[in-house]
Amino acid sequence: MLDKKKNIAILGSTGSIGTQALDVVRKNPDRFEVYALTANSSVDLLIEQAIEFQPEVVVIRNERYYSQLKEALAKLPIKVYAGMEAITQTVEMESIDIVLTAMVGYAGLQPTIHAIKAGKTIALANKETLVVAGEIINELAQKYNTPILPVDSEHSAIFQCLAGEGDNPIDRIILTASGGPFRKKSLEELKHVTSKQALKHPNWEMGAKITIDSATMMNKGFEVIEAKWLFGLKPSQIEVVVHPQSIIHSMIEFSDSSIKAQLGMPDMRLPIQYAFTYPDRLVTDFPRVDFMEFNKLTFEKPDVKRFRNLALAYQAMEMGGNMPCVLNAANEVVVDAFLKEKIGFLQMSDIIENVMTKASFVQKPSNEDYVQSNEEARKITLEQIK
Repeated sequence: MLDKKKNIAILGSTGSIGTQALDVVRKNPDRFEVYALTANSSVDLLIEQAIEFQPEVVVIRNERYYSQLKEALAKLPIKVYAGMEAITQTVEMESIDIVLTAMVGYAGLQPTIHAIKAGKTIALANKETLVVAGEIINELAQKYNTPILPVDSEHSAIFQCLAGEGDNPIDRIILTASGGPFRKKSLEELKHVTSKQALKHPNWEMGAKITIDSATMMNKGFEVIEAKWLFGLKPSQIEVVVHPQSIIHSMIEFSDSSIKAQLGMPDMRLPIQYAFTYPDRLVTDFPRVDFMEFNKLTFEKPDVKRFRNLALAYQAMEMGGNMPCVLNAANEVVVDAFLKEKIGFLQMSDIIENVMTKASFVQKPSNEDYVQSNEEARKITLEQIK
């Protein structure tokens, strides 16, 4: 049993993870209190959330919406701020117990660093944080004795499978991938894929950016890099298997050849809630697996010729240094361009690969090096798109 309500700050409350996290809070009002909400620019939804949950603090990153937010919440006892600096200061507030980092992309890095230094429990849904700066994040978490609890369904699955295993050696982890909406399409067909088609994921409801990443398998590539840092593994110990049903969320193979898997319906509320309550489990009304319905679980090898982003992620991980940061920056720019129909589906991989060869390589980057690498890679990528 929990002794008191946990005060939670949700960074990216208007996105897919953020809204589902609020649903978890809604269902457990005796256990969780929303202390802070932040969003990038979805001001109308942020206002609705603030009115419902009455947090202590609300922050809109895009300062142009500050006046609208401030005016809408003027009659409520809510502190209203704007800008990235306000977000990084908010996560340091003493009353906060858990920071759910659900901001999209590189933007989640600095707030996560500040939250770690403030000793907050991190519920990590922003995989780019570890992709970009995994070594620094791990060093800080160890220095400040800050727990990092994974929210991604795959990493939560590995985390759950490790429970009770102590120092038992791991041979490999197996991250499952749905394969996305284009699993069976040929290279020729992929040339003509539209952003509208790519936004229709077969199993999961996610934001636009992560849905495109799933379609290109870059999302799985990021998860491979994230797994390296979360679980202290070598690249050779991390395998990806396409599992279209998305019932097995990931697996571990131990040195004695035994394999443990975590199963469940595709529902992000489960890993979110587990991160909030760890090590406790709560009774839920979430959908259950009906094995009579899912009586065939299938597995395939990922095709890195058609979905080259997965291979590029492994390449960046093997190179190490700032290369995963370069990979992430280039990917954020090409995904935005694809959503705006400026480039084609397969061009995304072409451009990312090109940027990885052109960007400056730093073997042992500092935080400032990551900032510069991010800026340089974005600039080179934009030049490739023009």
